[in-house]
Amino acid sequence: MLNDGIYSPWWAPHAHQDRRPRLLARNRAVSAIRAHFETQEFIEVETAILQVSPGNETHLHAFETSLVGTDAARETLYLHTSPEFAAKKLLAAGEDKLFTFARVFRNRERGALHAPEFTMLEWYRAHETYETLMVDCHALIQRAAEACGAAAFTWRGRIADPFVEPERLSVNEAFSRHAGIDLDRTFTASETDVEALATEARSIGIRLAADDTWSDIFSRILSEKIEPNLGLGRATILYGYPFSEAALARPSPSSPKLAERFELYACGVELANAFGELTDPQEQRRRFAADMDEKHRIYGERYPLDEDFLNALAHMPPASGCALGFDRLVMLLTGASKIDDVQWTPVAQQGT
Repeated sequence: MLNDGIYSPWWAPHAHQDRRPRLLARNRAVSAIRAHFETQEFIEVETAILQVSPGNETHLHAFETSLVGTDAARETLYLHTSPEFAAKKLLAAGEDKLFTFARVFRNRERGALHAPEFTMLEWYRAHETYETLMVDCHALIQRAAEACGAAAFTWRGRIADPFVEPERLSVNEAFSRHAGIDLDRTFTASETDVEALATEARSIGIRLAADDTWSDIFSRILSEKIEPNLGLGRATILYGYPFSEAALARPSPSSPKLAERFELYACGVELANAFGELTDPQEQRRRFAADMDEKHRIYGERYPLDEDFLNALAHMPPASGCALGFDRLVMLLTGASKIDDVQWTPVAQQGT
């Protein structure tokens, strides 16, 4: 023990030796994924961390800083929460297949599955459907598992086989199977029935607040009743999200009620989030503004819109993109109990 016997920091030699096999596995996974993308003729890119907007989703919280000019003038900038805006600008510039291992930053997030700074693997395909990204996800988790020497994902007693093709499960089917709720009858393409969903939620023991929106209730049911049952035995691809729950996705051609969005789960843990990308700048502006109004209502703050990004959308080709939490992937493949165990230098935490 160091520091008066209170705890052993990650850099203590004995602690580092315990962590080192997982960190080396992480490096092998990075190399394997890079090699896989190279065989697919993707270009690896690096995106700037400092942005005029960190993203405009209601519940994402950013780190704010100041850019000081040579004249001492200050400009507010943010550490990005995702490389998405910059990557899409590169699609507008003419790139058609790109990927990045991006260091990203999210405030108000700390726990076994969350870190304030972590690595996001994002990739984009121009002129490809989002179903293609489902195939990509399976290939990537297989390559990572091989590199880590892992036969299975493991997390808190749950197990999933990364080599078996993922189950594809619609959101409506998941709510019916795992919560006994007919979600489809509580929303349309333009409206949501808060009371109908609230009644269903109360009937299965979900605690609600008086000012909960339909989205709040949806998220609570998802996290408490659905997610723990996903990705057991094999990974699960959860698709067909309600249109209101996919701010950056285009509508599904199969139904105007739904969006082209899916999430990848293993052992009850979300690993990836993918979209058929929205490229309508007017609609994107409307959604961002609505999300920032909701953010201001809940948290008393809002982030600026990236006008450069909205301008670029008008020039962006049809595309699909996916964001995968790389640290979580390594966690599940190495049996780590928390995200800090697979980061070479985790962000310091007072007293631990």
